[in-house]
Amino acid sequence: MALPLLPGYSFNRNVGKEKFHKSQHWGFCNNVMMLVSDEKPGIGGEPLLGQKIKPKCSIYPKGDGSDVPSWVAFDKQVLSFDAYSEEEVLDKSQTNYRIRYYKIYFYPEDDTIQVNELEVKNSGSLQGTSIRRHRITLQPPDDDQFYTVYHFNVGTEVVFYGRIFKIYDCDAFTRNFLRKIGVKVNPPVQRPEDPYVKIQREVVKHVEPLRPYKSLDTPKQFLQYHDKILCFFCLWDDSVSMFGDRRELILHYFLCDDTIEIKELLPHNSGRDAVKMFLRRSKLPKNCPPRVYQPGQLGKVDQEFYKDSDLSLGVTINVWGRKVLLYDCDEFTKSYYKSKYGIENFTSVSCKRPSPPPKIERKFPPYNGFGSEEDSLRNCIDLKPTPRQRNFKKFMETDSYGSKSNILRFFAKLVTDKCVDLDRMFVVSYYLSDDTISVFEPIQRNSGIAGGMFLKRSRVKKPGQEVFKSELSEYIKAEELYIGVTVNVNGYLFRLLNADEYTLNYMEQNTDKYPFSNLKLALQKLKQEEGKFSELKKLFKAADCKHTKMVDYNTFRDILMSLTVGNLTEQEFVTIARHYRAPEGTCSDVNFLIALAHEKFKKNMFENFDTFIYSCVYKDREKKNVLPTKDIKRLCKSSRLPLSDDLLESLLSRFEDSEKQIDYKSFFSALNWRKNPVPELQPASYLKERCEDVWLGMPSPIPAKYIDYWTFLKDVFGLGKTMPVLVNSL
Repeated sequence: MALPLLPGYSFNRNVGKEKFHKSQHWGFCNNVMMLVSDEKPGIGGEPLLGQKIKPKCSIYPKGDGSDVPSWVAFDKQVLSFDAYSEEEVLDKSQTNYRIRYYKIYFYPEDDTIQVNELEVKNSGSLQGTSIRRHRITLQPPDDDQFYTVYHFNVGTEVVFYGRIFKIYDCDAFTRNFLRKIGVKVNPPVQRPEDPYVKIQREVVKHVEPLRPYKSLDTPKQFLQYHDKILCFFCLWDDSVSMFGDRRELILHYFLCDDTIEIKELLPHNSGRDAVKMFLRRSKLPKNCPPRVYQPGQLGKVDQEFYKDSDLSLGVTINVWGRKVLLYDCDEFTKSYYKSKYGIENFTSVSCKRPSPPPKIERKFPPYNGFGSEEDSLRNCIDLKPTPRQRNFKKFMETDSYGSKSNILRFFAKLVTDKCVDLDRMFVVSYYLSDDTISVFEPIQRNSGIAGGMFLKRSRVKKPGQEVFKSELSEYIKAEELYIGVTVNVNGYLFRLLNADEYTLNYMEQNTDKYPFSNLKLALQKLKQEEGKFSELKKLFKAADCKHTKMVDYNTFRDILMSLTVGNLTEQEFVTIARHYRAPEGTCSDVNFLIALAHEKFKKNMFENFDTFIYSCVYKDREKKNVLPTKDIKRLCKSSRLPLSDDLLESLLSRFEDSEKQIDYKSFFSALNWRKNPVPELQPASYLKERCEDVWLGMPSPIPAKYIDYWTFLKDVFGLGKTMPVLVNSL
């Protein structure tokens, strides 16, 4: 019979027990799984035999207060203790130890402790949180227990991780809290003074202040005059000192705090480095010291600074020893002084640069004949002679590059009374890059004269100048050379007869330097000869028998030059002839093209014309003896006929009919240079010798073969009443 479940009748100790959980024996430490069963309780949270469990909170008197948890009862309550610690100093040159002051905060809700070091100015040590908030264990052998509120009191010492903190005071809340829990609080203890801070305080007393100026708090002035600036234009005349100059400045006066900044206006190519500020923004003292104070030196505290009332036009202010004149201001500055001080006169002060003294004319000795004139002159200018400075910019712009030679070449004849030299021809070259001239004589066979370089490239002086003089000699310029002029080159007279194509184009493009190449001026001279129009009409009518409205160059020249009677120069006539020259036909005749093709075939020894005809007969299935032009062209290309594309196109166009077909038998028979030869091409009548400076051959004696005189008459004399008569007569 079982006993009833009454008190005292049952020996089972688990009766009425509700917690039977088992503690976990495995845990993680630093992310490493390990056995932690030594500190875990038994079943139901009961400690095992011989096991001591660390308390989770402080031991407070039981039965006092409410039964709420500690983290609720002591929420937002902190006990504050004042403490200090002594530390030994390694460098014992000044002190043997240091005193550091701390605040120890104890949180009763979870018995955590935080230690903060008080901030001491110029202490030389790191300050702030020394020990973060957490529970701190006692010193061994009681390291299994934690600090509680009963371990803290005024006048006691606590050891946190080997550091001894001596508590010398606490706040009123801490003192009342300790009294309520039955702790007798000791009276405050006087804290010792840090010897290093004491030494530093004594040093500071004997050191002069770093910044002697007093800072004034003027919020009203700042809010009233924010972004309002007075602007003055200034001048600092430093020309009296060595290497000095006149400096243009702009002064900005900030009304919000009475500070001044000065900027410098640097003109272009002034030779000075651009700086941001001539004077950075600061208060400008009136009676500035002769030198700037160094750190630690005594300065005058009650100094007078420039105010807005001290600035006006014509006033000279002292900017750290520099006398700056205010000569003008902007419109806002004028309105400010007019409204505040009632000033009406704002006439700017004249600050013109004084006129420089007259320069003493420097005279040089005359040329002595040694070396060039420029080198002798450089010896008189400097003690250390330097070479003559050449115009490098002109050299780079007018030097030969690409297809532009920048060399003016003229075909000249020697003007002399000697019969031997009458037929000698020369090439006069003028180099635009350095104004030098070279003369070359083309080689003429069986002439008895050895051609070649007549004058090496050099500058040529103008005739009639004194040799030994102080001034530099004048040299022949490019503007003085044109067709028809006679040039004296070192005593030899050369008459310029003609020029190459580049020279004529250059003259026509630069009519400001070469007025004789200006077509408008030349035609304007001819318009003045309007009375001779009837005679001119008869001469052209007699010369143009076939009524082609064109005459050859020589006929046009004879007619025009005979009527003008020297009023028209050779250069102007060449300009007119070049403008009204008749365009030469772009398409040559068939015989000329066939002769060119035969010459190509002979050079390449090409004779397989029968093969072309057989191929064309095979493709001509309808036996019409004609094939399309594109088929003939494709056959010639595929068989590698030694003709250029332009020449082949010209030949095919000559043999092509209206339907764009070609009689292939007649075409290839005409190309057969063995069976149907044609006369060979005749070379040009004028001499083609290689000349100096890469000018191949002599220039053509005439600039154009035929002249369109009809267009010439129409442009010069217009379509007046006399023109229809000429048309009808022609």
